[in-house]
Amino acid sequence: MNSIILLSALGLGNLFLGFRRSNRLLLPVMMLILGLVLTVNFLDWNQGPQSFFSGMLTIDNFSVAFTGIVLLTALVLVPFSQKYVLDGEANLAEYYSLLLFSMVGAIMLVSYNHLLMLFLGIEILSVAMYVLAGSDKRNMRSNEAALKYFLMGAFFTGILLFGMALVYGATGTFELSSISFAAQNPVNASLRPMLYIGMLLMLLGMAFKVGAAPFHFWTPDVYEGTPTFFTAFMSTVVKVAGFAAWLKLLVQAFPAASAQGVWLPTLTAMCVLTLLVGNVGAVAQTSVKRMLAYSSISHAGYLLIALVAFNGALEGATANGIMFYMLAYSVATVTAFAVLKLVADARHREDYAGFNGLAKTNPLLAFCLTLSMLSLAGIPLTGGFFGKFFVFMSAVENGYIGLVVFAVVMSMVSIYYYLRPIIAMYMRDADDADSAVPVPVTTFQSGALLVLALLTVLLGVLPGLIAGVL
Repeated sequence: MNSIILLSALGLGNLFLGFRRSNRLLLPVMMLILGLVLTVNFLDWNQGPQSFFSGMLTIDNFSVAFTGIVLLTALVLVPFSQKYVLDGEANLAEYYSLLLFSMVGAIMLVSYNHLLMLFLGIEILSVAMYVLAGSDKRNMRSNEAALKYFLMGAFFTGILLFGMALVYGATGTFELSSISFAAQNPVNASLRPMLYIGMLLMLLGMAFKVGAAPFHFWTPDVYEGTPTFFTAFMSTVVKVAGFAAWLKLLVQAFPAASAQGVWLPTLTAMCVLTLLVGNVGAVAQTSVKRMLAYSSISHAGYLLIALVAFNGALEGATANGIMFYMLAYSVATVTAFAVLKLVADARHREDYAGFNGLAKTNPLLAFCLTLSMLSLAGIPLTGGFFGKFFVFMSAVENGYIGLVVFAVVMSMVSIYYYLRPIIAMYMRDADDADSAVPVPVTTFQSGALLVLALLTVLLGVLPGLIAGVL
C-alpha cells in the first residue's frame, strides 16, 4: 500500500517539476523515485498479509515480489529515455508521471482481492498506456497504434465487465474467496451456467490484456507504432501485472471450476494457439520490433503453461515459476528494446540489416543484445533457460507432458529468429555509411546495459537466489 501511495503522490509532484522546463532534472528524479519506492516495497516482505479498503487489497509476499519486478523493470528502463531528455519539446514530465500512474494500476493488479480492484487496476494501467502509445503525435503509426489499442482495449474491457457481472449474479459477491466458496457450494444449481459463462468471459478479457492468441491481433501493430521506449514498458510491466492478476483469479476465485472442465480446456487450447502463432509469426518478420512483438506473444504462451498446470496455491511451484520467468523475461526484453531503440535512433531503421556490423562499431551493444536473445530463446547459462525449466517442470509434475513437448518444439523454432540479429551483428558488414558509424551511447546507458547483462547471467548461473522465495 505504501508503494501505491508513494507512486501516486510522487507522480503528481513530478508533474509540477515539468513547469521548470528542465528535462535534465527529471531523469535523475525519476530514478530516485523508483529506487525509493522499490526500497519501501521490500520493507513489506514477510510482514504477513495486510488488508486495506475492507480487504479489497491485500499486501503479501506474492504482491511484494511481483511489485518488485514491476518497479525494477521500470528502474532499469528509464535510462533509455535519454532522447526525450535531450529533446526540449518532449513532454517528459507528463510521460514519466503517466508511467508512475500506470505502475499504480499494475500494483493493484498484483494485490487485488476484489473484482472491483481488478477492474480499477486494469483501467488505471490501460488508460496511461493508451496515451503513451500515441505520444508521438507527428507519427501516423503512433496515432494508429493508440487508436487500435484504445478501441480493442475498450471492447475487451466490456467483455471483462460483462463476465464480472455474470459472476456476481451467480455468486452474489465480488470477493475472490467468497466467489470460490460459492462456486463449490452453490445455493442455486441453476445459476451454474451463468457462473461458468462469466468465468469464460473474464478469461477472454484477461487474455487480451496479456496478448494471448487468438486475441493477439493488436499486439504487432501497437508495438510497432508505439515509441520504442514505451513499447518496452508495455511488453514487460503490463505483461507482468496481467499474468499475476490472472494467476490470482484462477487460484483464489475459480479453483473448483477447473476440475469440472470449465476453463481448463479453454486455457489449454489458448496456450497451444499462442505458442504456435507467436513463434511461427515471428519467423516471418523482417522488422526486429515486430519480431519482438511476436516474441512477446510466444512468451505469453509459455506462461500459460504455468497457469494450466497451477497447483492451487500462490506460494507453490506455479507462482514461483511465473515469478522467475517474468523476471528473466523482463530483464531480457528491456535489454532487447533498449538496444533496438539506440540503434534505431542512430541508424533510423528497425530491420535486421540495421544491426549489420554492430559488433565492430559497438561491441557492448552487440554483447548485451546477444545475451538478451539467448535468454529469450532459453539457452543455458541465461535466466531464460531456468525460467522455461521451472515452468516446464511444473507442467510435467502435473501430467502435461504433451504440452511441454509441443512447447519445446516451439522453443526450437524460436532459436531461428532470435539468432538473426546475432548473425547480423557479428557476421554481416554495414551496408551503408550510416551503419558504419558507432551508435551514440552514454555512460549512464552503458552502465544500465551492463547491469541488465549481469542480471541475465546471474539468473542463469545462480537461479536459487530468486527461485522458491514464495
